Amino acid sequence: TTDTILANHVRLDILANCVGVSAGTPLADTTLAEWRHVLSTNLDGAFLATKYGIRAMRAAGGAIVHVGSASGIRPAAGAAAYSTSKAALRMLVRTAAKECRDAQLAIRINVASPAGVKTPMWSTMPFFQELVRAHGSEDAAYAAMEASGGGRFIEPDTVARVVCFLAGDDAQHITGVEV
Repeated sequence: TTDTILANHVRLDILANCVGVSAGTPLADTTLAEWRHVLSTNLDGAFLATKYGIRAMRAAGGAIVHVGSASGIRPAAGAAAYSTSKAALRMLVRTAAKECRDAQLAIRINVASPAGVKTPMWSTMPFFQELVRAHGSEDAAYAAMEASGGGRFIEPDTVARVVCFLAGDDAQHITGVEV
């Protein structure tokens, strides 16, 4: 909560929400429990981070940056819950940024939405596990996905640099956008 944040720190300048899970299941096979787990983690978590971030930053301003996904912009087959949660995150960011602007709060809220990122989340997906078995390693599985039109996969530090830019002074004029 806001009290907990401010009790342990003088102020909150930057909040980066980098949480994400995916069920990796086709929609017709997705259970309600999987759906709710993905939406709860990805969207409810972003809501709570934004809500308490705004409260903690209200007096002095700050920057909130969420990590979204290109799957929230264009659908990802086999990931309906994930795509839905990341699409909703886009609107949450834009709405929260507008509310802060309208209230004349010096709080910027943005989202970085990369495409394929080499993260441990892939190892939880059955189709990726099959690719690893078929190709012998995670690197070979990423290369196979790239070769089949999956686009280029990037390392997490590339996303971190975008998050740092959006949170930093060079982006002090940017709010309510998706990079």
